[in-house]
Amino acid sequence: MGIDGFKVKTGSQRFALAVSDELPGLYRYAHSITGNEAEAEDLVGETIVRALERGSQYRGEASLRTWLHHVLHNLAIDRVRHHAHELDVEEVETLWHDDSYSVDPTVVAERVESIEELHEALIHLPYHYRSAVVLHDAEGFSANEIAAILDISVPAVKQRIRRGRMMLVSALSQQKERQIANTGIPLNCWDAREQVSSYIDDELDPLQRSVLESHLAGCATCPPLYQSLVGTTASLGLLHDPDSVIPDTLAHQVRHYLKTEEPEQEIDDQGIGPSRKE
Repeated sequence: MGIDGFKVKTGSQRFALAVSDELPGLYRYAHSITGNEAEAEDLVGETIVRALERGSQYRGEASLRTWLHHVLHNLAIDRVRHHAHELDVEEVETLWHDDSYSVDPTVVAERVESIEELHEALIHLPYHYRSAVVLHDAEGFSANEIAAILDISVPAVKQRIRRGRMMLVSALSQQKERQIANTGIPLNCWDAREQVSSYIDDELDPLQRSVLESHLAGCATCPPLYQSLVGTTASLGLLHDPDSVIPDTLAHQVRHYLKTEEPEQEIDDQGIGPSRKE
């Protein structure tokens, strides 16, 4: 659904300009969850239309950024189809339950250095997990904000982030499980692996952190998984480029869409946000 020809009422100009400020983040999110530039442009365009049509419904309970991502998420759900290349969350969790399962962190680190390979790996995650991980680790939304965007509970958000991170590491790694025995190590491997996301997000109490760190110090298979989770989670921040440039076709649509009687307020040359002449 395009936005050419849709008129903006003069009274909605301030809201329209605020919406335009969120375009880079909306496009990054759309591109990360679809893996397709054309589909991302279409989703953002439809989000802008929907937001400005329903601007009177925005009451400020959540930030405009959160509300717009909620609108885009709901539009994306309508288009989601299950693909054969997606990982099965239960199968991946079963692997991570296995104390002998690990990955080669060097292989994972090499792959996450490439934005293209990171996008490719993300597409292997089922949409609900992909969306939670991108919103949290790439776009920096809190669990509470993601709960509002996805319309689920905070515990459900944290579970999706934990599982999504595990699936992403498994997708990035093409190594087979290494059969290494672990004996005399605090915690079993699954208990440790289940806590790693909370450890990354600094949500464990001091005793839990100490026990987990003891396990990581003596385990042969968990440290590579942990290292890969940390590296992959940090690398998702690369998707959040503050200098994101909106594609020309989308920028043209938005310029046309936001035309008003105030010519001094325009979308700038890169289509990233409003340019206000002094």
